[in-house]
Amino acid sequence: MVSVNVSAAGKPIALARGLPMVVELSGKQLEDATIADVKSAIAEKFPRFYLDRQKITLKDSKNILADDVMLKVAGVAEGGELSVKDLGPQISWKTVFLVEYAGPLFIHPMIYYFPKIFYGGPVQHSMLQRYVLAFVMLHFAKRELETLFVHRFSHATMPFMNIFKNSAHYHLGSGLALAYSIYSPVYGAASPYIRGTVRNDPLYIQAGAAIWLFSEISNLIIHIKLRKLRPAGSRKRAIPQGYGFNLVSFPNYFFEFLGWLVIAALTGSYVAWIFLVISTYQMYVWAIKKHRAYRKEFGSDYPRDRKAMFPFIA
Repeated sequence: MVSVNVSAAGKPIALARGLPMVVELSGKQLEDATIADVKSAIAEKFPRFYLDRQKITLKDSKNILADDVMLKVAGVAEGGELSVKDLGPQISWKTVFLVEYAGPLFIHPMIYYFPKIFYGGPVQHSMLQRYVLAFVMLHFAKRELETLFVHRFSHATMPFMNIFKNSAHYHLGSGLALAYSIYSPVYGAASPYIRGTVRNDPLYIQAGAAIWLFSEISNLIIHIKLRKLRPAGSRKRAIPQGYGFNLVSFPNYFFEFLGWLVIAALTGSYVAWIFLVISTYQMYVWAIKKHRAYRKEFGSDYPRDRKAMFPFIA
């Protein structure tokens, strides 16, 4: 049996008023007892203080200890001390993703099919508007299906309040703002902005659709390859290879950028361009951070000429 002392990090935890406490792990030794075992024992004592709310660290340390870390590896001796912090209410990543992507799937057809509510009258939709609606609906339907059947998450949950911040990007940006702009009479079939211009040329629109389709299929291929790199229930990481990865560390972000670039270029909508800039900046920040993590983790084994997101550039 292993025993460790657990106390609250900082202020007392409302859901665990009995801290500090001695956690006894029956049938365990330092060599096989993990942080997850400690969390389970705490949750058994304080059921409302469930595992995903707990952040375990060494005493007087701020570095979080992952669930699969052995106590011995973490430097915890028999009777050693650990600290626990309440991360607050949590929500699963999968739930957040599903809610995020559901917004545009609801908002776009609402504005497209009920223009009288939003614009005060009917809109004779142009070919461009029909294609954009198809792009958006297929894109976010794909994302919902990927969330359910493809993505594997390295962390089970995130703080509950993040769902509002994360959803705002999609519900307000690629949802309400983009839909209200593009399905308006300005882009309708009778508009001088559309009629007699390249924006009403089937060849121009279909060429854009071909690029968009290529980017969506490529994005899906990358996500499937990433899934295969991480066995279910593990945090194992490996160097991605093959389709797109020979040029950049995160081709999924590049193909996501390319798909939204098509919509911005076809429509010329300032809202589409603003959304493209904001989303691309965020993806690039993520790509740089993860690219550096890859280099740090794999060292000289990681391809030196591979860029983060944009082939041959950055």
